[in-house]
Amino acid sequence: MSTDDTMRVLVYSDDAATRQEVREAIGRRPAADVPFVEIVECATEPKVHQWLASGEIDVAVLDGETQPAGGMGVARQAKDEVYDCPPICLIIARRDDRWLADWSKADAVVPQPLEPIVLADTVADLMRRRSSSRLNAK
Repeated sequence: MSTDDTMRVLVYSDDAATRQEVREAIGRRPAADVPFVEIVECATEPKVHQWLASGEIDVAVLDGETQPAGGMGVARQAKDEVYDCPPICLIIARRDDRWLADWSKADAVVPQPLEPIVLADTVADLMRRRSSSRLNAK
């Protein structure tokens, strides 16, 4: 993976403050060994599916508390329906929601309140996975 490339990270939440918090935690580059990121913000489910189906998203961060379509259901649908679905990080509000995150087929889970370092490390790990899966597919 070239660190000169850019990877696109989708952030889905109906809460602008949550999207901002995620954007700030990820920053321009969540780790030195991964590319810079371009953040794509979505507040509605149809836009998320449109972006995921486009094949232009490398990692998705979905808020499990988004209304009316929560990130867990969106993740499950994407994993079932999107060819070469990118890795998904799910933000959960309660520890007891972990089983739902597993059901949703999320690749990673981070709890609320968000810890910026934890989220950045998680997104960087998913970026590495996405890059290696694309290299292996070539």
